[in-house]
Amino acid sequence: MFVALSAIGGYAVYQTRHSASEVRKVTEGVVPSALASADLVSQVKDVQLATMTLVYAPDGNVVAQAQEELKAKKLSLQQALALQAKGAHSHAQVGLVSQANDSLENYFSAINDTAKMKAAGKNELAQAFLFANVAQYRDELEGIVETLRVEKNREKDEAITALNDTLSTTTMAIALVTGIAIILLTSIGSLLYRQITRPLSRMQGMMSEIAASQDFTRRVPVGRMDEVGHSIVAFNGMIQKIQENASLLKQKTADIQAMLQNMQQGILTVVEGAVVHAEYSAYLEAIFETKEIAGRKLMDLVFSDTDLGADVLSQVDAASHACLGEDSINFTFNQHLLVGEIAKRMPDGRVKILDLSWSAITNESGLIVRLMLCVRDVTELRQLAAEAGEQKRRLEMIGEILAVSQEKFHRFIESSSDFVSENERIIRQHSQADGAAIAELFRNMHTIKGNARTYNLQHLTNVVHETEQSYAELRHPESERAWNQEGLVLELARVKEALESYATINEVSLGRKGGLRRGDVERYLMIDIEHIQDSLRQLEAVNPDNLGELISMRDSVRRTLQLLGTESVSEALSGVLGSLPSLANELGKEAPLVRVQDNGYRVHGHAGETLKNVFVHLLRNSIDHGIESSEHRVARGQPPAGSIDIEVGVDAGALQITVSDDGRGLALGRIRSIATEKGWIGPDDTVSDEEVANLIFRPGFSTAEKVTEVSGRGVGMDAVRDFLKRENGSLQLRFTDAREGADFRRFQTVVSLPGALAIASASAGQQAGSKTEEAQLDAVVE
Repeated sequence: MFVALSAIGGYAVYQTRHSASEVRKVTEGVVPSALASADLVSQVKDVQLATMTLVYAPDGNVVAQAQEELKAKKLSLQQALALQAKGAHSHAQVGLVSQANDSLENYFSAINDTAKMKAAGKNELAQAFLFANVAQYRDELEGIVETLRVEKNREKDEAITALNDTLSTTTMAIALVTGIAIILLTSIGSLLYRQITRPLSRMQGMMSEIAASQDFTRRVPVGRMDEVGHSIVAFNGMIQKIQENASLLKQKTADIQAMLQNMQQGILTVVEGAVVHAEYSAYLEAIFETKEIAGRKLMDLVFSDTDLGADVLSQVDAASHACLGEDSINFTFNQHLLVGEIAKRMPDGRVKILDLSWSAITNESGLIVRLMLCVRDVTELRQLAAEAGEQKRRLEMIGEILAVSQEKFHRFIESSSDFVSENERIIRQHSQADGAAIAELFRNMHTIKGNARTYNLQHLTNVVHETEQSYAELRHPESERAWNQEGLVLELARVKEALESYATINEVSLGRKGGLRRGDVERYLMIDIEHIQDSLRQLEAVNPDNLGELISMRDSVRRTLQLLGTESVSEALSGVLGSLPSLANELGKEAPLVRVQDNGYRVHGHAGETLKNVFVHLLRNSIDHGIESSEHRVARGQPPAGSIDIEVGVDAGALQITVSDDGRGLALGRIRSIATEKGWIGPDDTVSDEEVANLIFRPGFSTAEKVTEVSGRGVGMDAVRDFLKRENGSLQLRFTDAREGADFRRFQTVVSLPGALAIASASAGQQAGSKTEEAQLDAVVE
């Protein structure tokens, strides 16, 4: 019995100590290690909260506190990972701890970059970086930590299972030995059962129930403080830690949810199937004005009732599906298809401008598991920007108007309005396309644009250019644009509206309401006070008894009065001349020297508008086609800047203004080539240089190599001749060399107007041919 009792006791002691050792190994080794791995998840959540606090911090103190907290949490995570490294019992756990350390460094590196952006005041970029790169590293670290936790839990579960098996084996062994020795060892077996078997069975059962139910509020009662009692105490401590960690994790999750509910920015994630995930920021409901967000299709929630076309919508839909579940490089390739701004119509008819920012959320394998979309309502920002732009444009228009004299501006508005009215009349008279009507429309609009450019009215120039471009398309037979009477009227209305805007600013904002119309110019005139004083001195000095002096005085006063309401050609063309430097700069040429020799002749004020309309084309043609570039001129031994001469005279009762430049001359060779291509002359026809030169007056003719805003549209000389015909004038070309048949010939353009428009000054006879006004545009004037 002693041997049997010793053997039974020894075996029982051995099994008990072995079981207790296994319990201690589980409760003091494996289980705490598993708890520590679970605590890592909570610490990563703490870092996430601290990072979001850093990005959305309202002031520098909070930012500093968040940074200090992040440093402490990084140290805590490093220490926790060091403990995990010591408690690693497999190659997998060692590898996971190593990966976690690497991911931790990447995570905090991205957080530091975000903090730098926040410190630099780039809040929106910091937020975007938070939800893009920082979130990526956070998800990576969470994934590794979660995997480590799962590995630890698996080890824990295996250890508990092994422990249970060991306990079961021990119980069965003791029960078997007790059964064999029950007769001899009844008292001993009863004692062993009461002291060992029953406590172990109760402990095993309750541990299994707690593990199965996940009710961490329950505890295993402790009967006595022996080996089993210590194990139960350790197990209860483990359950206590699990309960605390579960509560903390729940609180952290609630904090994140609270932040999403109070964040003043719309954030959602798109999951497989391009469906909106259930977790989103509450502000989305205010942006989209609906609570039906979770589970809806992305295209239905965000892109329905927008200004996007069907093609763009299909691209967005295809891109969103193509990214989910694929490698992150797919997002890089397709991101340009995900639009960044939309105009969405609300149920009540209001339109919101929404800014969209896309990011890809990937797993540890680099596969895109979600698309994150940040939505901002920028309607008010866009409205403020538009108002600021309109205010800026209005101020620019005011500056442009103030740069033009009051009288010239009113003349321009009156002339342009007449052209617009004429175009409207032409459009309404023709329900179908008519070549002559289109040419007239184009000439009128081209003239408005030229005059607007002359006075540097940029906004009007741009609007007129668009309408002129529409007419240009109608002129070409190969164009697909068809005559649309209502559409042309609407385009013309934009020009009319722009003119009215300039006129309104001039009269209402600037108070310049005193612009004189043509009839007023003839009725009210201004005269230099020196002329009046000179006439008064002659009247006072004349001898009333001397008939000759009276007649001389009468002629002098008559000449003075005749000069009233007149201006020199230089004054009439000042606006056109002033625009030539910018025109030359556009063409890559130097500003020309313009010499005006008026020979003492002046023109009536109402003729100035005609001269401006004529010379806006003549001078531009001279710079563009007549005068070559500086390189070509220097190569030919000429100065870099060209020169243009304008001479005024009266011949056979007509006012004649002659224009010439020092360029190579009229390109007769190219004109012949173009005329032959168009079938205007036959290849074997004998045509004089004069007849070839007159071809430039045909509508639509141009020798320009390419179409620009300056030339090449086939309008110019025909428009000039048309303007002159309206004033009973004419236009002709006069060759000044004897190089008959040459490709280039020097020539003069002679503008003729009724002689009644010209007035000779008192000293015209003495100064004829001697008075020269030079206008070196910009350079000479300065």
